[in-house]
Parts: sequence; structure tokens; C-alpha cells
Amino acid sequence: MAKSTRAQRARDAVGTAGNNPYLRRLVEDEDLRESLKTAVDAARDAYDRMSSNGKGPINTAIDDKKVHKDLKLAAENLRDASERLRGQQRERHWGRIILIGIAGAALALLLSEDLRKALLDKLFGAEEEFEYTSTTTAAPPTPAATEG
Repeated sequence: MAKSTRAQRARDAVGTAGNNPYLRRLVEDEDLRESLKTAVDAARDAYDRMSSNGKGPINTAIDDKKVHKDLKLAAENLRDASERLRGQQRERHWGRIILIGIAGAALALLLSEDLRKALLDKLFGAEEEFEYTSTTTAAPPTPAATEG
């Protein structure tokens, strides 16, 4: 009877696990699994580098750029995995992209005279270029002004 009780508990556990939305998402979502794998690999690399360096883990964590990169990668992937596990898709930051585009365009207009002229020509039409010629003639010099 002990065997049937264990078997029944195992079936119940499998049934409960199949109903768990987190486990279901983990099984179905390949990107979630990849994020978790990348995070674990990066954390493992950082740990190995900190423990085998000889300078001590604290000094290595402070000074070593590769450890910084690995820890940052692990944190980013854990954040992505957490968002995917909760069912939240990461929003695209279109507002930030548009703001950067506008700032870049404004900077280009400020720095480039040719670009400014081209924009003004498109908006207000091309400037009319003309040559000014005076209709009056200069008075001939007077003899008193030349003598002296």
C-alpha cells in the first residue's frame, strides 16, 4: 500500500506542476529559457573569475571590467526572464528613440549651415538672389576738394 501512496503523490505532484503557470511558461517559452541560461552562465563566469583571481573577490569585483560585464549581463538577463515569467513583455522605448532622433536633427541643424539653408529653402522657397545697382551716380569731385 505504501507504493500506491507514493505513486499517487507523484501523480498529484505532476498534475499540480502541470497547472502551475510559471512552470508552463518555462517549458513553453524558449526565450525565457535562453535568458535564464545566459544569466546563469554569466554569473558563473563572474564567480569563477572572482574566486580564481588571487586578488580576492571584493577587489576583483571592484577592479575587473570583465567581472563587471558578466554581472551586468547576468542582471539584464535575469530581469528579462523575470518579466517574461510574469507574462510582461518588455515595452519598446519608442519615446526615447524619437527624442534622440529629434535631438540629433536639432544638433545637425545647429552645426551645419548648408543643412539650415536647405531646410529654409524647402520651407519658405528659395531665396531670390539679386545684384544691387545704384540708380544714382556719384557727383564729380569739386575743384576745391581736389586741390588741397
